Amino acid sequence: MPTPSLLAGRLPPWLAHVLRAQRGPVPWNAVLRGALAALPLLVSVLAERPTAGVPAALGAMLAGINDRPGSRRSSVARLGFPAMAGAAGLLLGTVITAAVGGGRSLVLLPLLFGLLGLVAGAVSSTGPVASACGTQVLVTVVIGAGMPLPEPGPVRALLFLAGAGWLLLLRLVLPSPGSIGSGPYRLDGEREAVAAVYEAVAGLLRATGGPRARAGRAALSAALDQAQDALSGPRLRRYASSAAERRLHAQYAAAFPLAEAATALAWAGAPLPDRIVEGPRRLAAAVRIGGPCGPLAAPARTDAGLRALDDALLRAAAAFDRPASAPPGRRGARSYASVLRRAWSAAGREYGLRVGVCCATSTVVAQWLHHDHWYWLPATTVFLVKPDLGPLVSRVVCRAVGTVVGAAVFGGAALLASSPYPLVAAVALCGALLPVATRHFAVQTAVVTVLVLSLVVLGGEPPASWGRVVESLLACATVLLVGHLPLPGRRGHAVRAALDTAVGAAHRYLGHVLEARQDHDGRAALRRDAYRSLAAARAAIELSAAELPPVARHSAGSEGVASALERLIDTTTACAVQLEHPADELPSPHSELLAAHLSELDRAWAVPAR
Repeated sequence: MPTPSLLAGRLPPWLAHVLRAQRGPVPWNAVLRGALAALPLLVSVLAERPTAGVPAALGAMLAGINDRPGSRRSSVARLGFPAMAGAAGLLLGTVITAAVGGGRSLVLLPLLFGLLGLVAGAVSSTGPVASACGTQVLVTVVIGAGMPLPEPGPVRALLFLAGAGWLLLLRLVLPSPGSIGSGPYRLDGEREAVAAVYEAVAGLLRATGGPRARAGRAALSAALDQAQDALSGPRLRRYASSAAERRLHAQYAAAFPLAEAATALAWAGAPLPDRIVEGPRRLAAAVRIGGPCGPLAAPARTDAGLRALDDALLRAAAAFDRPASAPPGRRGARSYASVLRRAWSAAGREYGLRVGVCCATSTVVAQWLHHDHWYWLPATTVFLVKPDLGPLVSRVVCRAVGTVVGAAVFGGAALLASSPYPLVAAVALCGALLPVATRHFAVQTAVVTVLVLSLVVLGGEPPASWGRVVESLLACATVLLVGHLPLPGRRGHAVRAALDTAVGAAHRYLGHVLEARQDHDGRAALRRDAYRSLAAARAAIELSAAELPPVARHSAGSEGVASALERLIDTTTACAVQLEHPADELPSPHSELLAAHLSELDRAWAVPAR
């Protein structure tokens, strides 16, 4: 019997994506937080005010969807900013309802939601946190305008913030399972992220000369990205406020030369002795326990790559064995002007236009079908149009299947619910399942359907499970239709914008390596920007390739650009290692490869640009 992975390999990409799910250990800490997030709802039921707990539970649910592994500091932005956007949307929804008189509106309400969807969709294209903010503000505007709750708008917004804030408080207070006792527990997420960088360096060195070297380089780039995000979250002070945090920043900075040397060795392709990986492994263990690394085995200094690795190990040992006194550098924040430029780019306008059309169309259909309880259809549409959840057809199929399964489960359980407490228990159970369910959109949809239907009943509405199924299917049809409409302009703007950003980052990195070889800090920052932009471009290409053929063809040839770009960046890293000392000259083979990769990139870039 064929395995799911083999079966998926025989299917077209747009269908194989439906069967794909993320893997990994169960995040028990997130499961516990999800279950405890239902506590405000339980308190409101015990106080005989169940409707007051509905906005709080919605805030906790949406925050739970955004609750991803990472450091506590990064979770403040990842959960807090969308929560504030959601509270603002809930308040705005009640204002819109009062403005249109609370009755049926086939023109004004769809127009307002369409304009809001245009703006929120464009802003959502600028980054993952902005995407979560845009989604939450649209969903809560619709719920605030359509869900009949007795609490006034400002009270709903405060209750929503309280629910999301409760989950964020749990995220900040509860320790991560398996965290090491030494050092402040508040840094356990950051320490694990930095330790993962050194583990990834060891993995790349182990894979050098074999077929998994490319995957090892990609894993190292992803580990560096995650550590950068973990360490660069918001803080009360401008710089790291403790010796342990300054030490952790120094250990992260010490990983850059190691990553550069390991990438150069992988580019050379010569197998390495097993003892070379022991140094980065010992550094990873030292990060986790918060102690010194001890003696490290030095590699043989037989070529430029091994010399760079040896020098990097020596500098890392020095950074680990003495306390860091200098404050760490901060990752440059994007200005509001740059965010607005990205939102108004071709990719931002394309996505914003489709979100706006989906919001307006679904609102018209919902208002035309029935006057009361119309909010389910446009709220479902907003979730479906979000590209972070996968290709369009995959989202639609998963949403349809998940809604049917969730409604069936809730319909059976509702027959046994004679009081509100089983519904509260269902919300707590769904909250606990949500961190695991986010690995597949169909499972997430089923869990969210049960949770939201429980809240609907607690809010005083009839369950109408199968009516919700019909409305969800209508939302699927709306998003599928609008997602394939030939709107003005060309398709594939997101892929082209990501590739354009990556090409620019690669050229800046190459220019810096050739012209300012002794600026190690600037080179490290540009290298991270180049590899991070390459990863974002590959993610956009993979997403586009899994769409239906009429949409996927608009990004044809993009994989060739990404492959040429990857070879150019890897070769640039190898050249940086060769030019480590002022007296060094770039070997002729390296110069010839650089010229060849630049020509290859120009030829590949001309294909999707036509």
